[in-house]
Order: sequence, then C-alpha cells, then structure tokens
Amino acid sequence: MQMVKLEYFYSAHSAYAYLGSSCFMAIAAAANCKIIHKPMDLRRVVAATGPGPTNGMTPGRRAYFSGREIARWAEMRDAPVMDGIPNHHDNDIALSNCMLIAGILQGFNVDQLAHHLLQAHWRDDADLADAATLDRLGKEAGYVSEPLLRAATTQDVRAVYEQNTEEAIERSVFGSPTYFVDGDMFYGQDHLEMVERAIVQPFNGKWP
Repeated sequence: MQMVKLEYFYSAHSAYAYLGSSCFMAIAAAANCKIIHKPMDLRRVVAATGPGPTNGMTPGRRAYFSGREIARWAEMRDAPVMDGIPNHHDNDIALSNCMLIAGILQGFNVDQLAHHLLQAHWRDDADLADAATLDRLGKEAGYVSEPLLRAATTQDVRAVYEQNTEEAIERSVFGSPTYFVDGDMFYGQDHLEMVERAIVQPFNGKWP
C-alpha cells in the first residue's frame, strides 16, 4: 500500500490548529501516516490571499468567531482554552515557528512540540515570542530546547520558513490549519473527519 502524503500548514499561535491538534495527530497515527509539518508565516499568508475570517466583521460577528466558536470547539475536542484571546497573541510568531522547523531539520518528530506550543499559548497564555518561555516549553515536551532555539535564528531555518510561506501562498492556503492529503486541500480543523476519510478513500475530483 502506497504511503499517503499528509502535509500540515499552520502557525504555532493558531487557535484552530490547537483545537484540532490532538484529533489530527490521532488520525495520522491510526493511519500510520507521517505528518509533514510546514510552519508558515500566517499573517503574510492571510495578507497575500485575501481578508481573514474576522477582518471587517462587526464586533458581534468577531465575538462569535473568536469567542463562542472557539469555546464550543474546545469543548467538542476536549482542548481546554483560556478565557478570551491570549495576551501575547499579537507578538512576533517567527521564533516559535522556526523552533519547529529547526527540530524538523535536526531530524526530530515535532508532533508533540507543535501540540505543546499550541496548547501552552491557548490554554496557559504562553508568550511564544519569548525565548525563555519556548526553552521551558520545549523541555516540558521532552526536547532539548537550546539547540533548537539557536538554530531557529539561523539563515538556513529562516529560509525554510520563507519557503513554507511562499509555498502556502502558491498553493492557495488562506488560513491555519490547512491539511493536504495527497495534494487535496482541507482548510480548518472542522474538516478533520474529511481528512480521515481522504486518507483511506480519496474524494472524487482533484485540487486545484
């Protein structure tokens, strides 16, 4: 049986990537699929591909999408979240994303590191732009953090981050998380049941 190519475009600060993280990793594990992590600059992707889902919304609609919807999915997926948006959510996202890329380039499976960063941000209000916080979170997840953080600022890692971001734009990714199953794109953790089905039985048609 040919191995399915399972790609994961996301940012380490993404609410909906966190909400779907455990479910997605369980789906991949059950299907014996390796997740190809593609941390990206979500803000650049959104700017390049059009307004994000909350841009231009009335306060009520924004409160629904960034509040009530998150709360319900958190309960649905058993993924605890803090009240409201994390205080550090608008901080720089490059260091945490590049820490993940450094782990990939150093040959590590970063599934648990990715999940722990996402969870710490949305459950515990962790500042993912703070190197000391990332050092602690990496160790909590079972990784040796210092080499990853040193590598995260290097040109080689930043080049991969740029490549992931450009690839996302070229492939019409417009948000996080976005999953590809053998090239078929699924946006949003609310499509994980479709991802699970596509791994074992591809949908008719193709993307794009």
